Amino acid sequence: MKRVYVNENWCLGCHLCEYYCAFASTNEKDMARALKGIKISPRIRVEEMDGISFAVSCRHCNEPLCVKGCITGALTRVDGIIMIDKDKCISCYTCVLCCPYGAVSPSEDGAVLKCELCIKTYSRTPMCVKGCPNEAIVFEERGE
Repeated sequence: MKRVYVNENWCLGCHLCEYYCAFASTNEKDMARALKGIKISPRIRVEEMDGISFAVSCRHCNEPLCVKGCITGALTRVDGIIMIDKDKCISCYTCVLCCPYGAVSPSEDGAVLKCELCIKTYSRTPMCVKGCPNEAIVFEERGE
């Protein structure tokens, strides 16, 4: 299965992946209009440690602890992608605590946020990958 991978040697820390991710969930055609004046809620986030920038997003684990920890069944694994059913999420945040990568986060509307590989909006390549100017984020299949 294809996954999002980050090469921290190439990451500039520009945060464009965050903006492209937030834009992907708006269903709008123009990014500037879609994101102007709003606080973005990306499913990927850039972190910096010891001068190294890297993007953190869901790894779509083969044995996802977030899915196992979800008490309502809001998180499921469908064709290798960890998906969230916001109607089932009760905001207990057990999945946030279970994720060893810190890739699941609370949202302002109650349900958790996590990367779903833009499967609901774009079917081929996640927007964070398309928007990375330095090609530090890739979407590819690798040996496990």
